[in-house]
Amino acid sequence: MSDDAPQRMTPTGRMVPPDLDEEMVAAVVSAFYARARRDEVIGPVFERVIPADRWPEHIQTITDFWSSMLLGTRRYVGRPMPKHLAIPELNDAHFQRWLTLFRATAEELCPPHVAAMFVDRAERVGHNFRIRIAQFRGQDAMAVQPQRA
Repeated sequence: MSDDAPQRMTPTGRMVPPDLDEEMVAAVVSAFYARARRDEVIGPVFERVIPADRWPEHIQTITDFWSSMLLGTRRYVGRPMPKHLAIPELNDAHFQRWLTLFRATAEELCPPHVAAMFVDRAERVGHNFRIRIAQFRGQDAMAVQPQRA
């Protein structure tokens, strides 16, 4: 994307490139979860905590989350942290694998500047989740270092 390409501002005040839209967000989320569910590291966790009949609803919820994060739609209404805190086996290896798969998916489906937006937000979300999980488990949250996709 050239520097002079017109961008639009979201209701939350973020600038969005013209080639990032709802369809792209939905495509990334759908492709990522298809890949993640088959993955040997994070697939078993997803399959254990999300019943098969709830996957369509989960995909829509996560699409709303990413739409809110990147497009400022404010469609996501929820509290993801309690659900993640309830997964005792969730650890840094799971988050690292999530980031790796997420980056690969975004880079396959998006122009580089849009993929970079997805990855930047994913790294921030993952870091915040890891800090909160450490706090919840009574661990030193200050020792949690950012992971990169």
